[in-house]
Amino acid sequence: MDGAERRRWLILRGASLVVVVTAWMFVRFRRRCLTRPPITYAPMSAREEQRQNNLNYIYQADDTRCVDLLRMKRAPFFQLCDLLRTRELLKDTMHCNVEEQVAIFLHVVGHNQRFRVINLSFRRSFETISRHFQEVLYAVGELRQEMIQLPSTVVHPKIVGSHRWNPYFKDCIGAIDGTHVLARVPRSIRAAFLGRKHTTTQNVLAAVDFDLRFTYILAGWEGSAHDALILNDALEREDGLRVPPSKFYLVDAGYVVRPGFLPPYRATRYHLREFGARVPQIPKELFNLRHSSLRTTVERAFGALQNRFRILDNKPFHPYKTQVKLDLACCILHNWILRFGE
Repeated sequence: MDGAERRRWLILRGASLVVVVTAWMFVRFRRRCLTRPPITYAPMSAREEQRQNNLNYIYQADDTRCVDLLRMKRAPFFQLCDLLRTRELLKDTMHCNVEEQVAIFLHVVGHNQRFRVINLSFRRSFETISRHFQEVLYAVGELRQEMIQLPSTVVHPKIVGSHRWNPYFKDCIGAIDGTHVLARVPRSIRAAFLGRKHTTTQNVLAAVDFDLRFTYILAGWEGSAHDALILNDALEREDGLRVPPSKFYLVDAGYVVRPGFLPPYRATRYHLREFGARVPQIPKELFNLRHSSLRTTVERAFGALQNRFRILDNKPFHPYKTQVKLDLACCILHNWILRFGE
């Protein structure tokens, strides 16, 4: 046997040995699988049953309970879930469908609950809740273009049907104001976020129409920033605030007079409580009184928003970038509820 034949013989012998060893290991593995006792999933099945009962209690029972827990009725809730699923912004997973993901998010923002509390209600791990929360936050933010739009330029029925405002405010399309939302920031930048009440806040600028819908939102500014500075930033942005020609917004005395923005007269009584039992004595006081009564729209919108989503009225447990996104997401959900019913 020469060298080439011997080398070929050794290769065949080695290959045969590998095949025999592999077959022996496979047979041994199969025997172990057949003799191993089956894994029982009874504890997980009980946990899954508890989870389904809890979810049915939240959004399958009645509208009252759904509003209490998720801040909206069942119809707009399921419409929102169907929209996010249709656009593939959210997907059903093997163990968690879109409805449960959205319910987790709404439960957090509606009641300012921590993930460690939510995982007891939904029987989910901390990581699963955190992941779905971020996914739903991103998905809701993708609805910004269609849910936060410029108001109509048609004279609003609220103005047309009132002798106090028509025709003086017939070209008014809404009101603008800023609100301070409690914020949690690192200690290194805390001084810039200290607001008037010596708490860390972010100053959120919003434009609201007379149906209490948000038509523009700019979040993320420090609590110490002046409203006029934030308005300038909103106007200079490429996708910022735009005022239709010959229309205007109502603003408070903290803003300067400029085209498209109408503040009240300064050094003149403004709010109704300042008049007491008296009536306006001069035209400027009458104008300020009617200006104030119409501009309360934006204050009512802020009140409804913060009452519906308690995460905006308490210090959140999220990084600051997430807090800014939550302001926008809550305004989008607020408009969604007003459009499709509470």
